[in-house]
Amino acid sequence: MEYVNLGRSGLEVSRLCLGTMGFGDPEAWIHPWVLEEDAARPVIQHALDTGVTFFDTANVYSIGRSEEILGKALNDFARREEVVLATKVHGRMRPGPNGAGLSRAAIMHEAEASLRRLGTDYIDLYIIHRWDYGVPIEETMQALDDLVRAGRVRYIGASAMFAHQFLEAQHVAEVNGWTRFISLQNHYNLLYREEEREMMPLLRRLGVGSTPYSPLAAGRLTRDWTAETDRARTDTTARSKYDSTESTDRAIVQRVAEIAEDRGVERVHVALAWLLAQDPVAAPIVGATKKEHIDKALGALDLELTAEEIASLEEPYVPHAVVGALPEPS
Repeated sequence: MEYVNLGRSGLEVSRLCLGTMGFGDPEAWIHPWVLEEDAARPVIQHALDTGVTFFDTANVYSIGRSEEILGKALNDFARREEVVLATKVHGRMRPGPNGAGLSRAAIMHEAEASLRRLGTDYIDLYIIHRWDYGVPIEETMQALDDLVRAGRVRYIGASAMFAHQFLEAQHVAEVNGWTRFISLQNHYNLLYREEEREMMPLLRRLGVGSTPYSPLAAGRLTRDWTAETDRARTDTTARSKYDSTESTDRAIVQRVAEIAEDRGVERVHVALAWLLAQDPVAAPIVGATKKEHIDKALGALDLELTAEEIASLEEPYVPHAVVGALPEPS
């Protein structure tokens, strides 16, 4: 395993992050393929055994159940100071006022709820899961800063937003002397590169690390386009992200397959090696639900693509509709 600093911060993270959206309660979550606790624990332990120290979850994943499973496993299998634990806030956790969003009321309540579910005194990286158009960004950033000053949160990050929003949040924090984001969890992979237009250059300029989610495009980059899996059949979210650009995306998937065959490696190695070569990507979030998913992802750390291979992978790409950042309500 390799370890890098997250952005310009002093926080060191493993080069791969285990994403735990796939752990939880199939009955309580929109994805019926998630693993329950008995099946998830061996995957978490295997990640630790291979040197993964960076773990990502969110309060909304299975409405808190993912946090419970991850927190219990980490408490059983690792010393707290050896892992970097990230969770998120924004999604709706209960009906009624203050049950979602980024108001001070919601953030303070949800942070304490996440801490209880995770079984820890502090969150290493607390991430706003989306932009909240109904709350002044000053209120959100001050609430996050207060959590840091109280010792309940060590660092803060953001996820899936427009570049101007991220810059506004950083500016508000800077002029008020509040804590700034050290990372952005953004939608970025070989099939979706819209982040390269504004967000990735901005992150480089600000010294912020990228921790891309969906680095394998929900598995599409690791198999033939027509291959059937349980997730492919039931993941309507992934289909909405990628199926509308099938014709051009198929060409990219084919390039991944050709390079993998030429180099004698797995397709997952090629897709992740491309992502790891992008500045300022620190740690892609790999949503492993099997031990072998982790083992295959690790192989990408040993693969360095040539400039010609990178150009070949990138050449078929065409503009995509923005997926991830929330549009302003009309």
